[in-house]
Amino acid sequence: MASFTKKLITQLAVVACAVFASGAASAVPVGLELVLLVDVSGSVDNTEYALQKTGYVNAFQSAAVQNAILGSQGGGIAVTYVEWSGVGQFSQKVGWALIDSIASANSFASALSGVTRTFNGSTGIQSALFSAAPLFGTETGGAANGFESLRQVIDVSGDGASNVGLTGTTGRNAALAAGVDTINGITIGNEFGLLAHYTNFVMGGVNAFVTQADSFDDFGAAIQSKLIREITNDVPEPMSALLVGLGLIGFGLARRRKA
Repeated sequence: MASFTKKLITQLAVVACAVFASGAASAVPVGLELVLLVDVSGSVDNTEYALQKTGYVNAFQSAAVQNAILGSQGGGIAVTYVEWSGVGQFSQKVGWALIDSIASANSFASALSGVTRTFNGSTGIQSALFSAAPLFGTETGGAANGFESLRQVIDVSGDGASNVGLTGTTGRNAALAAGVDTINGITIGNEFGLLAHYTNFVMGGVNAFVTQADSFDDFGAAIQSKLIREITNDVPEPMSALLVGLGLIGFGLARRRKA
């Protein structure tokens, strides 16, 4: 009986290890999962829409952003591009992509350049934030997206305050409660109170910040600087030492401990 029990325990241990290994292999570890949440509400005309999209394209083609990605924790990021407007107007236009080389960064930029506009409605920032949280996959209660990371960040752009859908900080708070680490904002234009609205109701989490583009003409330079700041965010020193010592295996294990 003792022999049978010992054999059974051994078999269960082997199965458990296999299950863990399978789970670890199914998700690519990266330092950052980034959701680009892009305002396409009615206040953004077609010329401004093109300037905003081109800003993202040029940013991922730039040597500065590419170098930031390649030099970041883990040597790569996962990113997806989403357009949003009013309630129920939320579309993942470019799915999750791994960027860990100049070629993959340029490929993502090429995919962005082919995107066409979907919405032209009201401004539902909180509803968009609420819908964005599950995109990070099992880390935030959604379906697996193929990646696991140390940080999950939402980067939301906008040229106006929220005027429809969820109110107050409902969407922001729900996203943070689900496990999103950081929500950063970039305001476009000088609408009175817009920067304060993003500061008080949109940004949240660890090292969150809001930056401003004075106009859509200035968006390209502003979003490049913002992306670099998000990508190069420092991991706390003890964790950095651990990851250097354990490599990608330790990287994945550290993320599982966080989850």
